[in-house]
Order: sequence, then structure tokens, then C-alpha cells
Amino acid sequence: MKKLLLNVAMIAIVATAFTSCKDGKKDATTGEDKDAVEATDSAIDYKVNTETSVINWMGEKPTGTHTGTIKLSNGTLAVNNKMIEAGKFNIDMNSIENQDLEGEAKANLESHLKGTVEGKEGDFFNVNKYPDATFELTGVTTENGKTMVNGNLTMKEKTNNISFPAAVTFEGDNMTLKSEKFMIDRTKWDVNYGSKSLFDNLGDKFISDNIELQIELQAKNM
Repeated sequence: MKKLLLNVAMIAIVATAFTSCKDGKKDATTGEDKDAVEATDSAIDYKVNTETSVINWMGEKPTGTHTGTIKLSNGTLAVNNKMIEAGKFNIDMNSIENQDLEGEAKANLESHLKGTVEGKEGDFFNVNKYPDATFELTGVTTENGKTMVNGNLTMKEKTNNISFPAAVTFEGDNMTLKSEKFMIDRTKWDVNYGSKSLFDNLGDKFISDNIELQIELQAKNM
């Protein structure tokens, strides 16, 4: 009996450690909004290439996952000696696209996410009322050898500060910022549809509060 209890305890400890490690690695640090940083006079502006820049997303529910992309509408980053000092980019919420479905199923999911279906406007992003989201830098730091990007993410007129690791590289007049995959809790931006943490009796019909994101941003010296 003691051996059985010990084995169960060990399994619980390992499972908890694994979950904590996974969450710690992928969850973006989220907090209250902060003041945006300003660039120095010697900084050079890099204009975001909206044709090649993209935000990849993944949402989960008990029956599977959905993946897709969102495009940027504009943006500028201020760079000094290959260090990002400040910046802001706008996200075109009308560009939400699903990539794992086809035909009518794809169109239906995209319409639901955008909120263009009558009576379901507020379920997710309600793009007719909130056509843009924004991300504005509040600082770029280095932690444990990694570049950490900190900024205010605003969606549906709700702002939270998030922090995530990213690789920043330069080649000639071009700059690339590619984040690691990270999670945000959508309910912090009032995207509450199907949230098990907010609504009871959903059974297996819930949708995970966490959305996985990966930012791939390319910009050029103006």
C-alpha cells in the first residue's frame, strides 16, 4: 500500500513539474499596461513589411485544434546600433484566416471568429466594431541570454502588457523579429466565448482560454 501511494505521489510530482515547465516556457508574462518607450534622436526607423509579416495562431478545444494567421496593417520600429528602442504595429483583425479547414467549414469558422455572423458579433473579436488591434513596445530586455520583447497589446479596447522571447536579426537594410511560440489568456481581452473558467455546464464544449501565438515580423530601413 505504501509503495502504491509512493508511486502515485511520484507520478503527481512529475506531472506537476512537467506542466509547470511547459506553462513557464510558453505562457507570455501578462500584466497591467505600461508607458510606451520613446526612441532616441539617433535611432533609425524600420518600416514593417505587411506583405511578409504575419502572426500565427492556434486555438484548442477538447476535439482538436485550429490554426491560422493574422496580418499586420502597418508598423514602424526604431532601431539604434541593431537594438530595438521603440515601436508599434497595427494588427488587421479583418485578416483573420483559418488554415486547417477548407470550403464552407473554413468560411464559417472565420466568420464566427471575426463576428460577422448576425447574433454572434461579440463571441470573439467583433471586427466591425474593433477592426484593429495594436502592439506598442514598452521595452526590450535580455534575460538568460534571450531577447525579451515587452509591450502593450490592445484588443477590443482592452490593454494588457505582455512579455515574450524573440530572436532579432539584421541582414543589410532588413530586420527580422521572430518570437518563440507563446500563450496569452484571451479572457484578459474580453474574448470570453466558450471559456470554462467563466461559464459553467459547458461539458466538453469549452474552448481553451489560451491562444498560442508566434509573431514573424520583417521590416526595412526607411
